Amino acid sequence: MRLAYLRALHASGSATVKTGWQPQFVSLWRGDTLLAACPAYLKSHSYGEYVFDWAWADAYQRHGLAYYPKLLVAVPFTPVPGSRLLAVDDEARAMLARALRALARETQASSLHVLFGDEADQAALADAGCAARTGVQFHWTAQGDTDFAGFLGRLQRDKRKKIQQEQRRVRDAGVAFEARTGAELSEDDWDFFYRCYQLTYRAHHSKPYLTRNFFARMAREMPEHWLLFTARRGGERVACSLIALDPARRAAFGRYWGAVEHIPNLHFDACYYQPLAWCIEHGYQRFEGGAQGEHKMARGLAPTPTASSHWLAHPSFADAVNDFLAREGEAMAGYLDELHEHLPFKQGRTAAPGDSPDA
Repeated sequence: MRLAYLRALHASGSATVKTGWQPQFVSLWRGDTLLAACPAYLKSHSYGEYVFDWAWADAYQRHGLAYYPKLLVAVPFTPVPGSRLLAVDDEARAMLARALRALARETQASSLHVLFGDEADQAALADAGCAARTGVQFHWTAQGDTDFAGFLGRLQRDKRKKIQQEQRRVRDAGVAFEARTGAELSEDDWDFFYRCYQLTYRAHHSKPYLTRNFFARMAREMPEHWLLFTARRGGERVACSLIALDPARRAAFGRYWGAVEHIPNLHFDACYYQPLAWCIEHGYQRFEGGAQGEHKMARGLAPTPTASSHWLAHPSFADAVNDFLAREGEAMAGYLDELHEHLPFKQGRTAAPGDSPDA
């Protein structure tokens, strides 16, 4: 939600009218005093959001109605939970929520969507007539670990052995990692990262959302918020993963990744094990593994609910979607309960300092 981050998305050509993101930022003022603000966009598609409403758009189309444009409050391409309605107090936040409803009507948008908001956002939007939707991500949170071995010691034996085997295979392939942050990263580092980033999208027959210029702006304007892991074999770079950092809150967010050649298990090491070890070593309290992915549980990341809010202008579709969200919410609660029954940690204890990861 940093203005520099949002500006970089726009100025770099990553989130623009041409790419389907028409800025409609909303702010609330009392005289010359800013009381509340949020980034809003008129969207002509549903890409780059990570809260999926394609079925709703399809239903509109089958009934001869236009789902796009819709009004979206979100950080483009960034599924990180947190406040989306920035406000000095609850009253200002409630006024901002009502203003978003009014803007949706004024722009003839089919709907309003606020993604990955916090509890205060949810309350204000519920009062403004929006329905809540629950999702799930997978996060690691610090539990007193002093090193990666201690973290492994908290895992069930089969999960611990699997991680150790995967890392051993990467080492046996002759791969070693180096981590660089902030101003340590050269333009050549960023070029190699972007090459890997493009290769990942190409492998999935897709096109990258973010331009090279976006990362150039990040290197220049927000260098303290980036951490790059580079994998080398025989001195040659073979892969890398990019992690975003919030040093003030001791939180890390993953990740973009790519490789110039396939090496078994390298993805898991670069994207999970290396960042987790770095977070533990540097006293970070949380690592968010990004959207989706039950496989992250086996790597020590626990299911964490996320929230979004939705309002549809068409009364009949609004009733149908609200009914769907109520049923989906019940199913999601059961799903979260089931996931917690399969957490990878030992039952009833965490690893004490000095525990052997092979115990």
